[in-house]
Amino acid sequence: MGDVVMEQQQQREKSRVVKVDSEESWDLFISQANSRGSPVFVHFSASWCVPSLAMNSYFEELARTYQDIVFLLVDVDELKGVASKMGVKAMPTFVLMRDGAVITKIVGANPEEMKKRIDAFVHSLSTTSTLE
Repeated sequence: MGDVVMEQQQQREKSRVVKVDSEESWDLFISQANSRGSPVFVHFSASWCVPSLAMNSYFEELARTYQDIVFLLVDVDELKGVASKMGVKAMPTFVLMRDGAVITKIVGANPEEMKKRIDAFVHSLSTTSTLE
């Protein structure tokens, strides 16, 4: 029984979702991702927003599935500037970006829609990269 608990704790520690703690680190994460050509998927959340918190584990699950995408968590109360710059009005909002441009924005806790859009995006990447 102890093994399962240990594994869960290790998984929790090795989160693939990075919480952005300042506007400087937001800029840094975005520019690093852009220079690597990595897409970025951002969860705009708030500590008081239950639907937002409920999406955390699903967002983490997506992060484990799509290793090539950078997953970021932004608390809108801590980073108001980033939230307003990205036009975030409601929580949760999920934004998929590439090269600094917004590819798609999903407002509300909608796991099916997130999966559908991220799949479509990943598929479009794989089809464009074979054309080059």
